[in-house]
Amino acid sequence: MTTVSRRAALTPRQLTRAGDRLSFIYLERCTIHRDANAITAEDADGTTHIPSATIGTLLLGPGTRITHQAMSVLGECGAAVCWVGEHGVRYYASGRALTRSSALAEAQATQWANPRNRLTVARAMYRLRFPDDDPSAYTRKELLGHEGRRVKDCYRTQSLRTGIPWNGRRYTPGDFTSGDPVNQAITAAAQCMYGITHAVITAMGCSPALGFIHSGHELSFVLDVADLYKTEIGIPIAFDIAGEHEDDIGSHTRRALRDRINETSLLDRCVSDIQRLLLPETPHATALDDVHDTVTLHADGAHTVASGRNYAEANDADYLAEEAW
Repeated sequence: MTTVSRRAALTPRQLTRAGDRLSFIYLERCTIHRDANAITAEDADGTTHIPSATIGTLLLGPGTRITHQAMSVLGECGAAVCWVGEHGVRYYASGRALTRSSALAEAQATQWANPRNRLTVARAMYRLRFPDDDPSAYTRKELLGHEGRRVKDCYRTQSLRTGIPWNGRRYTPGDFTSGDPVNQAITAAAQCMYGITHAVITAMGCSPALGFIHSGHELSFVLDVADLYKTEIGIPIAFDIAGEHEDDIGSHTRRALRDRINETSLLDRCVSDIQRLLLPETPHATALDDVHDTVTLHADGAHTVASGRNYAEANDADYLAEEAW
């Protein structure tokens, strides 16, 4: 037995490869239903048909309703579904991961479980953020120190660029209005980035909790990945908004960040960065394109053997066995 269950669904070889899918589709203020093997999005302007097999991850924004039949066909086609805020800037919940393979989840756990590998990934994250600095010899303490100085430099640079006074990061959890306008904008931008990266990480089948820089929180890896784009995207946008608007800073920041995310194809970049970090030995990692829908069993010597068999009579290296079912 090579599949998890005997459900009547498309086999992996019948599915569209992840690389050929429309990575992310965002819908809002519509009703989503099923028409044969397509999903339909109906709103005031009419009905749009979307072939379900071409969807990598469906992001459901505000005002969406989805039927049981639509969820059924999405599940059969291996598409992930995430419930998000406006244009994906908040993450609320999700369905299954996009991939049926555990390759990325296992790679993340393997890298995380080894302290030396964990530090290597943390250095790689630093290098993605600051490519002009070589962190290969940095200790954990040095990494944190260099990162802190670079972020402070970013705040000062953006303050000089926009003419907005900067008196340090001030944020009281649970009290958004306690900070000045630029601090409010930075907080709003950070929350948006957490939502985006949370949706991507979940869709890829990774654990949001196993972080390489942050630790001890259910969203440690989300915080790690979101920080990759803080100084490049989040902080500059926050200063821009603080200089242009005096009221409703949060909403203006979310909309500006939404537009920048679409302009820069940040979702696709985020997927690529996570694959590169977790599978560094695989150029152009293709874990999401794994078409295998198989379950194996751990055996001795770090090997695996086929599942669905009874190994009670196994007496040699070949694990001679009979069918279990």
